[in-house]
Amino acid sequence: MAYFSRFPLMVYDVAGNENYKLLPDILKRVKLRSGLRSGSFLFDAYDVIDGEKPEDIAFKWFGDAEYHWVILMTNNVSDRYHQWPMTFGQFNTFLADKYSNIDAVHHYEIAQTSGDTSIKIDIGTDTTGYSEADLTTITNREFEEERQDTLRSIRLLDFAYVDQFVLEFRNLMGASVL
Repeated sequence: MAYFSRFPLMVYDVAGNENYKLLPDILKRVKLRSGLRSGSFLFDAYDVIDGEKPEDIAFKWFGDAEYHWVILMTNNVSDRYHQWPMTFGQFNTFLADKYSNIDAVHHYEIAQTSGDTSIKIDIGTDTTGYSEADLTTITNREFEEERQDTLRSIRLLDFAYVDQFVLEFRNLMGASVL
């Protein structure tokens, strides 16, 4: 099932010349239920390999690349250009474009002093009041690599629940505005 094929249709005058067309209402959204999102038994952890696209994973996991939208939706990805991991080459180009010095200090971190002391706290670049021994320097590269690592860790819906998920999506999107 193609993702946009299940969107309700709306009447729209694209050119403003009273020549109306039926188009998918792309503003209609369906949100993953919070209970489903937290249901760890429904999902398997997966690390996106360099260059792997949602279509590649959908084919590998579900046997059908058309289910790429299920992967995006269950991982709350609405912008695959900024919420999906970059390839190695894209990442290096991104770093060079964004930073004049990719190995310069992005921010400093300190260990949380109570509770779970393995948790790091971002204190920005103002180190006033902190000893050098307490500070961990995070470079621009390290900051961006950590973000990419976070994007790389996704969850895949268990194959046994895909048909039910697609059916629920169809039902929720089924009401046309016509």
